[in-house]
Amino acid sequence: MTIARRALLQAGGLVLVTGLSAGPVWSQGLGADPFTLGVASGDPAPDGFVIWTRLANRPLEFGGGMPMRAIPVRWEVSADEGFTRIVASGETLARPELGHSVHVEIGGLKSATRYWYRFFAAAETSRVGTARSAPEAGAQADRLRIGVAGCQHYEAGLYTAYRHLSEESDLDAIFHYGDYIYEGAAGKGCPVAWGSADKGRVCFRKHVGEELYSLDDYRRRYAQYKTDPDLQAAHAAAAFIVSFDDHEVDNNWAGDDDQDATPREVFRLRRAAALQAWYENMPVRRAQFPAGGHVRMHRRIDYGDLLRLHVLDTRQYRSGQICGAKAPDGCLPLNDPSRPSILGEGQSVWLEEGLGGEARWNLLAQQVMVMPLAYPAKGMTGGANTDSWSGYPASRERLVAAIQSRGLTNVVIATGDVHQHHAGVLPARAGALDSAAVATEFVASSISSGSDGFIMAEDWKDVPANNPHCQLFDARRGYQIFNVGRDIWRTEVKVVDKVTAPGGALSTVAQLVVDRRRPGFSFA
Repeated sequence: MTIARRALLQAGGLVLVTGLSAGPVWSQGLGADPFTLGVASGDPAPDGFVIWTRLANRPLEFGGGMPMRAIPVRWEVSADEGFTRIVASGETLARPELGHSVHVEIGGLKSATRYWYRFFAAAETSRVGTARSAPEAGAQADRLRIGVAGCQHYEAGLYTAYRHLSEESDLDAIFHYGDYIYEGAAGKGCPVAWGSADKGRVCFRKHVGEELYSLDDYRRRYAQYKTDPDLQAAHAAAAFIVSFDDHEVDNNWAGDDDQDATPREVFRLRRAAALQAWYENMPVRRAQFPAGGHVRMHRRIDYGDLLRLHVLDTRQYRSGQICGAKAPDGCLPLNDPSRPSILGEGQSVWLEEGLGGEARWNLLAQQVMVMPLAYPAKGMTGGANTDSWSGYPASRERLVAAIQSRGLTNVVIATGDVHQHHAGVLPARAGALDSAAVATEFVASSISSGSDGFIMAEDWKDVPANNPHCQLFDARRGYQIFNVGRDIWRTEVKVVDKVTAPGGALSTVAQLVVDRRRPGFSFA
């Protein structure tokens, strides 16, 4: 064994190593294509990005059909799509302890530049992916184009929206707001036609297996989702900036609590398995490596002087479950005097320290709605969604105060979770929805969760009038595109007309314009 190879083995496949001799192991075949789960890139920096793959030649088998040994994987990054100008290359290990996943942090590249990448294992070559590095820190940047997507229940419909997203021109990144997988047993999530009279369920495709609890369970569910060709196309088209919401673990989990009042020490085991699987299957950096049953998901990504993107974690640090329609015994009252937090003290301080006037725009990239919304009373606690920031009013008040105290008018919030497109503002006072706007919030609908959807349910007909701060309501599937300029931000709201059959057509239902000098938006 050479010194270089011994160092690589000791590093656990997490350190970039270039120029190693392949050795005789490359002659050992893997029996079938190991790149069935595609490739991905993520978290752009001025000198590079992360590239990812996970080996699985039989993806729906436990272990992905791979031999229980470390598999050498080579990679290349090129300045051209034909790979005639290789600018970086190396070798790493896909380890069984990490589900045979590979995370390579590429550095030393030019800023604000598009590159292409691919992997090799045994005699097989992966598909090609592309990613763009970020501008230099503090450098003037004139434009960014960022997609926003999430909530992709496999059983609810096809990923047609991802196919359209992969075909969008000149994307710098895609922010994924969470619910990448859903944890339910096969058939459990087959969609009810939301708002329909018969409440019938139709399965378009089914999960494999029962509800997820073990690491192997979660690994297989990610593998099933990642075999989808439209999802693979989106990952190959642009770097993802990923987060997680609840369904990557369990519906509506909050800190150490699940919705079923499972003993905390037991739920922590499930959460640890789920978060390790999330790391294994996402194009994230070593800073997100699991430790102590947690991952540090909150982080910042800067795009020159144009945008500071704050990725928030609204799940791991919650004070606990807030009492709502389905909350378990021991939940916290909505206005508990302990002032429950959705971010936790450490993350709240981190966010406040990073909010500032240096960037032209601040984007809070997170999961659940920040602005209050008066829902139809049926199924909600007083018409409020207590799983959102509305369940943690003290956290929302603190955020409002942080923005106001810094005199910021350039804060935009990206949200998902509710399977609808919304556009609105965060009011200065939650009890006065028409009070002064503090930030602009764009809520992106789901890729497939909720099935085909519709513009608005019958029981929502009074909701717009009760929410003067929110000006868009559309419950069809789709995504959003943020076009960020130095002074003007334009959000394109996209929908597909069906996900229950192939060929769903894409349309743009709104174009919304934000001026950095004042929160709020207008329709173009």
